Amino acid sequence: MRRSKRKTSGLQAVAVAAICILFVMTALIGLYKCFSKEPTPKPDLPRTPSEPAETEEALEPGAVSSKNSGSERKERFHTILLGGLDDENGGSDTNLLVAVDAKNGKIDVVSLPRDTLLDVSWPVKKLNNAYHHGGFTQTMAEVSRLLGIPVDHYVTVKLRGFEQLVDAIGGVDFDIPVDMDYDDDWQDLHIHFPAGPRHLNGEEALQVVRWRQNNDGSGYATADIGRIGTQQEFLKAVAKQALQLSNWDKIRPMAEIFQDCVDTDLELANLVWLGEQALTVGSENISFHTLPGDGAGYYKGGSYYVLYPEEALEMVNECFNPYQRELTLDDLDILVP
Repeated sequence: MRRSKRKTSGLQAVAVAAICILFVMTALIGLYKCFSKEPTPKPDLPRTPSEPAETEEALEPGAVSSKNSGSERKERFHTILLGGLDDENGGSDTNLLVAVDAKNGKIDVVSLPRDTLLDVSWPVKKLNNAYHHGGFTQTMAEVSRLLGIPVDHYVTVKLRGFEQLVDAIGGVDFDIPVDMDYDDDWQDLHIHFPAGPRHLNGEEALQVVRWRQNNDGSGYATADIGRIGTQQEFLKAVAKQALQLSNWDKIRPMAEIFQDCVDTDLELANLVWLGEQALTVGSENISFHTLPGDGAGYYKGGSYYVLYPEEALEMVNECFNPYQRELTLDDLDILVP
């Protein structure tokens, strides 16, 4: 994932962690409630061949546009788009697509870089810009069109709940991969951790997932790819901690944080069902991916995250395709410079 130079870009990592913490929280909330209901996939809206992708307007909430309308779907397979909303500046800078394959007992999560190049008419053709052209509904539509699959439901998370959520599960044991030594007086941000295992509270976890590099320029050997790796390892640690039996007595405060920080089109009973699936699957069967592409790509003079079509197609078919048939490149809408 490419790094933005804006102040809010440091919050992208926070959003990733906050979103997934909330996702695994549903497992505990599910134990607190006595009912559950499997979500109903949203119906596909067919796109006619004469309808250019670049002229589509925002869809109604919950609707998706797909070239595969009418295709037979897999049983108990659901896709959910998770978005981190920036309270200060508006917009959705971080998006994760989650596939819940209840029949096969696995959950896959893919990070969608904010600068991903889209086939749209807007001058700035980045994924995060979709929010400004129709809210999160438009973001859902663009992800659906890009990957050739329906997005059944959405969950958006306010970033300010991150520290509360980590503290609510009693903190997280995490092996910090590198020495972190960074000071930014303007943001009042001071991060100082030696590499190695450590128990992180909410404030400390916030610092770790925000860190990019030290003041002397040292940091991850693979730049932002290394940062994404740290985020994903952190999320695995969160999932493991959240699903421990010792956290069951913390369900009520977790549910209150969830209610305050989350917006979704899923019913409470649906969230309970998702929580039950998370418990059944277990943290070891929750896999994290990054949409394959070139973070240093360019299109018409602008910098973008340009997808690798063949690799993206392979990932979609392996992890996120809800249909019985395999998708082809014709089903996806990847703009190649």
